[in-house]
Amino acid sequence: MDALSRLFVQQPLHILAVAMLHFVLWAAVRGGRIPAVRHPDVLLVPTLAWLAYAAWEWLVWVKTPEANIRVDLLMIWPLLAILTLWAAVSAFRP
Repeated sequence: MDALSRLFVQQPLHILAVAMLHFVLWAAVRGGRIPAVRHPDVLLVPTLAWLAYAAWEWLVWVKTPEANIRVDLLMIWPLLAILTLWAAVSAFRP
């Protein structure tokens, strides 16, 4: 958890990079670079979720930079993990 917090807490550009990686994966699948994907558009779901998280983290960073107890992350991180895994399984399932 400490590694995650150092990587993502008050680091909206890191979160945006993860969202862009998801977008690049979606674009590669849609462009035919990665064949045999049944539902490529499901990969946009984690992209949008990570973008929303980047916006949220930027807002928290700007409005309350002294926030050291982040209860919101107890809901955000599991939701992001579930959405990301669900999209990967749904898209790449044979």
